[in-house]
Amino acid sequence: MVLAFAIGVFPRNSPKSVFSLGNTDPTERRGGSFVPPRASAREEEGEEKNLPFPIGRSQKTRGKIKRGNGVRLNLNTTAIEMAQRITRMVGSARVAMVGRGTHVVARAHSTQGPEDALARGGERLVEYVRRSADRSQPVVRLKSPQELRQAFQESGCSLEIGDCEAGVGTEALLRGLECVLENSVRTSHPLFFNQLYSKADPVAVLGDWCAAATNTNVHTYEVAPCYTVMESEVVSKVARLLGGPYATSHDGLLVPGGSIANLYGMQLARDAKDPNWKTRGMNGGPKLVGFTSSHAHYSYSKSAMLVGLGTDNLVKIGTDEGGGMIPEELEEAVERCEAEGMVPFFVGATAGTTVRGGYDDFAAIARICERRMLWMHIDGAWGGSAMLSETHAAAMAGAERADSFCWNPHKMLGATLQCSVFLTRHENKLAECNTTSASYLFQPDKLYTEFDLGDKTIQCGRRADCLKLWMMFKHSGDQELARRVDRCHDLADHVQRRVEESGGKFALAFDRRCTNVGFWYVPRSMRPFIFENASEEAKLEISRIAPKIKAEMQRSGDALIGYQPLDGRPNFFRIVFASADDVSFEDIDSMLDRIERIGEEIAPLHL
Repeated sequence: MVLAFAIGVFPRNSPKSVFSLGNTDPTERRGGSFVPPRASAREEEGEEKNLPFPIGRSQKTRGKIKRGNGVRLNLNTTAIEMAQRITRMVGSARVAMVGRGTHVVARAHSTQGPEDALARGGERLVEYVRRSADRSQPVVRLKSPQELRQAFQESGCSLEIGDCEAGVGTEALLRGLECVLENSVRTSHPLFFNQLYSKADPVAVLGDWCAAATNTNVHTYEVAPCYTVMESEVVSKVARLLGGPYATSHDGLLVPGGSIANLYGMQLARDAKDPNWKTRGMNGGPKLVGFTSSHAHYSYSKSAMLVGLGTDNLVKIGTDEGGGMIPEELEEAVERCEAEGMVPFFVGATAGTTVRGGYDDFAAIARICERRMLWMHIDGAWGGSAMLSETHAAAMAGAERADSFCWNPHKMLGATLQCSVFLTRHENKLAECNTTSASYLFQPDKLYTEFDLGDKTIQCGRRADCLKLWMMFKHSGDQELARRVDRCHDLADHVQRRVEESGGKFALAFDRRCTNVGFWYVPRSMRPFIFENASEEAKLEISRIAPKIKAEMQRSGDALIGYQPLDGRPNFFRIVFASADDVSFEDIDSMLDRIERIGEEIAPLHL
């Protein structure tokens, strides 16, 4: 409740005027979006202050907050400061509605219950977010599982949850919270390059906290009026970014992760080819077969398991030197399966593969799918952010021709986990595929049922993941989000240049795609290392280097970088850049210097 109050109570204007996402400008006030006022509020006891948003039903009365009994709230603040000051109020004040909902009054109210834990813990979390990119802190304070258990035990809040045990109380609970913060990986640290996500946008953090504070289910307008309308606006905004037919005709949802988005794509494809499957089941229908690339995300295989297709009926297509699916091999595989009596129905393409960063040739794949009446889905969870950038949008050419698409703003843009958008250009297809019309919930004679979302999903409980992305678009605007994407690409370019100019100390495993760069550290005794000419013994030796360097860096709290083999190439470092505004070229240079130093120290011991 308190964090919801921090970002405002939305007015009851028409949904479009309040929530619409255009080409947003952070300096411009739009509809009911919250922009902190520039003028400071005087913080004298008992003084009233106009708020920048109406409260309650009245459209004639401006919202006001009255301070009393020493409780203060300064409205001239950033998102982080707003959350911090609001959380400080929780333990010492309660918010009461008076005067038919047109005023909010804060009154002193002391408590040592859950509200006190929330207030004090919330303040600590705000400080954690504020300092999360602090270079003086390690990326991780690595402990073994047993050492972790010991740390929690010593805090007075053990990891184990006993049977019939009494509560530990606020003080011990907050010490347990401190253990969590102390021993968690700092994913916002400038040296966290391990996964396809990184620093969380503080505005998205605030949105997540608001979603938790309002604690509602985004399945009907009845219980989630703001969020159901807001989700429709977010989906519309992303559809316009993708362009083509999506700009005028689309359907979509916020879903719990890119893997689930890919599942939706395969499910809708199955329904389009065999609409009776959902009632008849897999027995008695056509033997369907789908296709994806050998570099595609493993969620395609899991989706094949879940929709009843089976992984044996998901054909993996080879990739070219850039990591993209080879269209000619796709068409050959489709023809071969048809000749064997199977029914092709689905092609899962990729914008930014996980390891390589490769983009498929969407236009070429679309031509095959259109000619053969196959459903084309694009997993753009990672590389889809290129559509925001004029500089890098060419990688997405032809993506608008796909039947469905997914994108994860929690990756390159820095939305908090999780934030995933699923789109299809076929209106009402989600409802056709999933509707069960539960009579206790989806009642057509209720108000505003056209905004109900729940029946077209495979879920009942749905979190308000739309809020964080809506707030990011409103706060930052299109140009700022595009700049973030460009910055990630610039950093990847810098790494590739450093590797190429290293004089053999490093070697590229492949040319950069998306913001993925794969490289080896090459010990002095193995230089020059050229993969194509390397002996099997040399490949085995160099495969041992990256794991040893990573282990040493992990133990010391230094940079976290992933490694893996791919297409016969032995273990190499894969560095990726996501939400990397705090990362400097100097960070990269000094990190590579440390990799070289560690590599030379461990090479004689482990080769």
